[in-house]
Amino acid sequence: MMKTMSEDERKQNKQARGVTAVALGGEEAAASGGADGGDGRAAETLLRVTPVGLCVAALVIMLKNAQDNDYGAISYADLTAFKYLVYANGVCAAYSLFSAFYVAVRRPMTLSRSWTLFFLDQVLTYAILAAGTMSAEIMYLAHYGDVKVTWSKECNVFGSFCKRATTSVGITFASVACYVLLSLVSSYRLFSAYETPIPFISSKGLEIASFPH
Repeated sequence: MMKTMSEDERKQNKQARGVTAVALGGEEAAASGGADGGDGRAAETLLRVTPVGLCVAALVIMLKNAQDNDYGAISYADLTAFKYLVYANGVCAAYSLFSAFYVAVRRPMTLSRSWTLFFLDQVLTYAILAAGTMSAEIMYLAHYGDVKVTWSKECNVFGSFCKRATTSVGITFASVACYVLLSLVSSYRLFSAYETPIPFISSKGLEIASFPH
């Protein structure tokens, strides 16, 4: 009985040392990932710069979008979804420029920095996606109308306004595609720093996964 207990204790001690080594290895992997891989850094920097031009283009087109004819006048400011699209594109353009400089500078990419980029990439991705989807819904109603809510086909009256708005929305979705890729990159960088759970057998013969801290 004493022999069995001592073997269990040795297994648990060995497991504890393994978990500590994995945790330290995760920190080192995160740090080395930021210090090396110049080609990867250059590609990510380019990917982060790309949405700047797209967001600014979508923003400018929508800001200048207004039409006045015999039937009345309309401007992007008359629709909340379009105003949100302008704000979202402005914020995303500023963040893309900042994050591009942040990634381009050679420095150890620690876990805290990886978590920061991951979190901000996720937030901005959902923000620009929401702006695009809301505006796309407005454009759908403007093109096809909705009898149930008495929404007429406004694009038959304000054709040029709809064309510019459609262009702005399309460019916004191109930015969304870039942000989705950025989210995948930052997710891979963050979670690749962690090792897979290490299974070990408890004293009751049950297999338990141990997650490194």
